[in-house]
Amino acid sequence: MRDTGSADSARRWFIATWGLLCTLKLVLATRLPLFVDEAFYWQEGQHLAWAYSDLPALTAWLARLGVEVFGPHALGLRLPFLVIGAALPWLVARLAARLSGARTGWQAGTLALLLPLAGSLGLLALPDVPLLLASLLCLDAGVRLLERVDAWAVGELALGLVLGGLTHYRFAAVIAVGFLALLALPAGRRALRHPAPWLAVVAGALAWLPLLLWNLRHADAGLRFQLVDRHPWQFGTDGLLLGLLQLLPVTPLLLVALALASVRGLRDVRPAARYLALCGVGIVVGFLLLGFFADRERVSFHWPLPGFVALLPLVPAVLDGWSRGWRVATHATAALGLAVVLGFFAMAAVPAWRQQTAGHRLYPSNFAGWEPLADAVRAERARLPAGTRLLAGDFKIGAELGFLLGTPDVAVLDHPLNHHHGRAPQLALWGLQHDGVRTAPMLLVVGDGDVRFSERLAYYQRLCAQVGPLPPPRVLNIDHGRQRFLLFALPAKRVAGPCVTPALSHIDVPTVGARVGRRFAVSAWAVKDVAGVRAVHVLLDGRSVATARRAGPNPWVVGTFLRGRSRDPVGPDVQFEAEVDASALPPGQHWLGLRVIGGDGAAEDGPGQPIEVR
Repeated sequence: MRDTGSADSARRWFIATWGLLCTLKLVLATRLPLFVDEAFYWQEGQHLAWAYSDLPALTAWLARLGVEVFGPHALGLRLPFLVIGAALPWLVARLAARLSGARTGWQAGTLALLLPLAGSLGLLALPDVPLLLASLLCLDAGVRLLERVDAWAVGELALGLVLGGLTHYRFAAVIAVGFLALLALPAGRRALRHPAPWLAVVAGALAWLPLLLWNLRHADAGLRFQLVDRHPWQFGTDGLLLGLLQLLPVTPLLLVALALASVRGLRDVRPAARYLALCGVGIVVGFLLLGFFADRERVSFHWPLPGFVALLPLVPAVLDGWSRGWRVATHATAALGLAVVLGFFAMAAVPAWRQQTAGHRLYPSNFAGWEPLADAVRAERARLPAGTRLLAGDFKIGAELGFLLGTPDVAVLDHPLNHHHGRAPQLALWGLQHDGVRTAPMLLVVGDGDVRFSERLAYYQRLCAQVGPLPPPRVLNIDHGRQRFLLFALPAKRVAGPCVTPALSHIDVPTVGARVGRRFAVSAWAVKDVAGVRAVHVLLDGRSVATARRAGPNPWVVGTFLRGRSRDPVGPDVQFEAEVDASALPPGQHWLGLRVIGGDGAAEDGPGQPIEVR
């Protein structure tokens, strides 16, 4: 009776936690703006195919299913992923129960809910959701095969392999580790001598066929991006930081429990326990080692997640040996980690909260500003001539505006970001990569946040080469300019002549976050190709509080920082100074910025920076 009661208690905790978490994710999914990758998967789903330049087809298919069945909004897009994410802890519970009984199953399922990356899975429409589903199906099938080769085990393995092959290149690591784990076990080798599992392998191999054919038709563009272009394939000590980022989301005490569980599992006499330990350790250690040689620029802290989840069924036995205090602390720290992850999404979903992070590294730029940008685009197009087409500066803007405006065919200029994320070949296949030549008016929308500040002038000059002379832009600063867009109304025909780039400016003094008195000095520089800078106004909280005077040359900015690219007519005389009287403002944080008036009459507000007024 005591064991039954314990299992009932564990089941109640699991169901209560599952219900609360599903409710929280549903509310967040309703309010959270689309992440840029989600928007691109939506765009892929609007151009249904068997494979794409960045991924196999399943993520795009699920995105299309969501908007077709539930509606063309963020929640509709995410609902298939939310449903899969809600099912994953139940699969963990079933797998653990088969290994060690019902009580252990519910406990492992609860840990899957609290593991921050696993618990938050499904909130975003990303390939990691079906990828973890495929991984769990294959793990469960492997455990079944160790016991007995039957139709259920083979069918589950086939389903997992097919889903994984349709989801991501990264699933190849799960296949390799799982196969090696079976080979390492006598029961696994015995199962592989049976012909039935190989039927599942054949079905899984066929799932990769569309991706293989796509690469054969397009000069291996997808394979080159995933396996060559994005990876330096040279040892780098940055892998230590990447490894820390991969381990940190697990939370410290749960990470210790997982490590102990893997050691015990590798020594366990039960083949199923050893199999899970081999799979978990192989995936986690493999991706940790890969981090020393692979891509360190893009987000990859989620790569080892299938390995951590594979170890969860072994963790309850470890926690049973700990004191009640340590068990509570383990669950509490994991729950705290999950709360931090969900809190980040909540912050990104609420504009007022998001704005508070504008001066920090945690600012969620990939979620921010898309709806205000769509509103600005609608307003601009309403006043422009009929037939004005939309032209995006990069794939992010094209996908996000496409989703919000209900058109999946927004033309996109060639941009380093398109190549950096493997989306350029797909845009070209859709006929959406625009060469800048036009026969009708166009509204060009560009963002400068994804271009390094030192490279921004070069980017503007490249923009001139792509589309010709630029009219004065409408500047849209969101969250104090942390997210910044420029809107250009381009005429129907490209005109000849020099190109006036948007202004570029920077405040040297005071520095970001500096504490200043009621009166303080401002030193800054500003440049603008061809037209030059007529005036610079100092802004506090968006209001002009002083007019700067030209203070002479700054040869370092012109010669070194801008690498001699500036075509400002006054040459190195780009420095400005001003005295600001902030005595009318209350003490506390305020936002300091510049408004640059160009020689062409354009007024452009630059991004703000926080300062503390004493």
